[in-house]
Amino acid sequence: MNVRITGTGSALPGKILTNAELEQLVDTTDEWITTRTGIKERRIAADGEFTSTFAAEAGRRALAMAGVQPEEIDLIILGTVTPDFPFPSTACIVQDLLGATNATAFDLSAACSGFLYGVSIAEKYIRSGAARKILVIGAEILSRIVDWQDRNTCVLFGDGAGAVVLEASDGDHGDHSLLSTHTFSNGAHWNLLYQQGSGSRNPATASRTIDERRIYLTMEGNDVFKYAVRGMEEAAVKALDANGLSSADISLLIPHQANRRIIDATAKRLGIGSDRLFINLHRYGNTSSASIPIALDEANRQGLLKSDSKLLLVAFGGGFTYASALIKW
Repeated sequence: MNVRITGTGSALPGKILTNAELEQLVDTTDEWITTRTGIKERRIAADGEFTSTFAAEAGRRALAMAGVQPEEIDLIILGTVTPDFPFPSTACIVQDLLGATNATAFDLSAACSGFLYGVSIAEKYIRSGAARKILVIGAEILSRIVDWQDRNTCVLFGDGAGAVVLEASDGDHGDHSLLSTHTFSNGAHWNLLYQQGSGSRNPATASRTIDERRIYLTMEGNDVFKYAVRGMEEAAVKALDANGLSSADISLLIPHQANRRIIDATAKRLGIGSDRLFINLHRYGNTSSASIPIALDEANRQGLLKSDSKLLLVAFGGGFTYASALIKW
């Protein structure tokens, strides 16, 4: 049983926060942000908009492209580190918003690799015959867990969601086929990128969570940079080797949109030039698990994905987690 991507979708907040506006919030400049990250602006959710809001809308758009009704979906997997609530899973809320009454639904926490982890799980469900139509979503509202007093992190992140519909396909790999997925973890460095507060280790209290600012994301940027480049290269090479391909066979690399220097370093190690690299980081910042499905949907709707082209997707996130997927479009 093979796996095809039959629909893509994305959804983003309307509010745009530019680097010039950030200059009024923290001690930073447009030049400093652009030089170090490649980011020019990011989307910020408004009051009354939640992770489920954008997850459901991205899902609707992917379903519409696929020509699939919500009740036909067997499973919804939502990658997120910013759920609506600790529980129930935001995927269940999305199930209700979509009217996907026959779907099992659950959240998956793998930080920026969450979407590709979800695609990998969905692939196994379909290849085993346990499901035929699956909706995989990556969605985040990171603006609500960043410290807006910390210029090293608040400039990096944005909000949004992306989704794909995966369907079972009999026979050989046809158009839009998922060739393979690969997932990895390195838990030895979990403390280099994490959110301290509100879990069982640091339960929410006024002093520990708010006063000590433990509710916010913290990151050791230089260390994360080094591990991210190595991890994404390893995941990408694994996907190429598994399919008997080289980087020369890749039509388009769609990396996690974390930082332009990470993206460029990874592409250089793989020998992939800028003409085969999809980047929208400058407009959205780092949207964690949402970044790859947003980019995939944009590339798809812009007509950049040509028949029989090979797409390499690769991500790295807190945990550490890293993952890749290879698609024959």
